Amino acid sequence: LFFIAYKGFDQLPVNMIASMNEVTGLGLDISVSTHAILFATLVAMIASLAQVMIHRMRSGKFERMHLITLLVILLAGGATLLLRDPIYFMWKPTIINGAFALAFLASGFIGKKPLIQRMMGSAIDIPDTIWQRLNIAWALFFAFSAALNLVVAYGFSEETWVNFKMFGLLGLTIVFILLQAIYLTRHLPEQTTEES
Repeated sequence: LFFIAYKGFDQLPVNMIASMNEVTGLGLDISVSTHAILFATLVAMIASLAQVMIHRMRSGKFERMHLITLLVILLAGGATLLLRDPIYFMWKPTIINGAFALAFLASGFIGKKPLIQRMMGSAIDIPDTIWQRLNIAWALFFAFSAALNLVVAYGFSEETWVNFKMFGLLGLTIVFILLQAIYLTRHLPEQTTEES
């Protein structure tokens, strides 16, 4: 929704923007290109809040990860809207990926199983050393993603960062998951079948 809102901002009807400005006081103007990210940030904040509330209504509980993400989005988005500086929202992927990296690293020292094993252990049976390697790989991946986000946020244009956030980070995640799957297939125990 953030990406769609950013790309479609200049196509919004003027009366819709005027109504939004009355409610939010943001003073958005479709002729000002720097206002697109402010609008997209507001959309992301509302969408994240809606996601948490809908999940709560459906499941009867809050998911910890949803709440953490919502908190980061509200803080970073709020700072962006209040100070009218997109860099605060641009930090969101770095904060979230950094938190994931720390969680994966810390899980190697807290509890009996690394985080990746807690998440996938019931579905896959592999040796503990492989779980530890996968856990470290995920921690490094999230740390790399966090750092790369800052490189793009500070080294390239706002539009490049928006495209990177949508396609770059998603593409990197898909490639990493595929590489992990290939690695896992090498370590899965062979299934033996009996012929009748």
